[in-house]
Amino acid sequence: MTAEDPPLDIRQDDLRGPEITHLLRGHLDSAIANSPAGAAHALDLDALRHPSVTVWSAWFGEQLAGCGALRALSDTHGELKSMRTAASHVRKGVATALLLHMMGVAQDRGYRRLSLETGKTDEFAAARALYTQHAFLPCPPFGDYVDDGFSICMTRLL
Repeated sequence: MTAEDPPLDIRQDDLRGPEITHLLRGHLDSAIANSPAGAAHALDLDALRHPSVTVWSAWFGEQLAGCGALRALSDTHGELKSMRTAASHVRKGVATALLLHMMGVAQDRGYRRLSLETGKTDEFAAARALYTQHAFLPCPPFGDYVDDGFSICMTRLL
């Protein structure tokens, strides 16, 4: 965040606005473009509307800065999904703010573990670095994920 930016406002999102729709479609398109066939695990808008998923958007005033989602895997285990920063807001702390927000929600929900899946290639290096900075460690595939040689799963205790 820079001095000229208004404060970042993180709010639960109903996925109806054109800004969030555009950002999430871009996220899905990028995941597909940068992953081998069948290895892109980003959720589409319908899947993000499932009752087990909560989505947040982050705003600088009227500008959408990013989004992230938390999916309940069980009463004690959550999964981070759809983390995306808008291109115009990269390196402003948006992803960190969203991650910390969702970690707090996960703790409030009583989750003891938070996990995620991302890619192993250079296109996903920034995401892996963010998660590593926040104590996520590589782990075996969880849920429906399999070892496909492309994905890396990460987890941390809360």
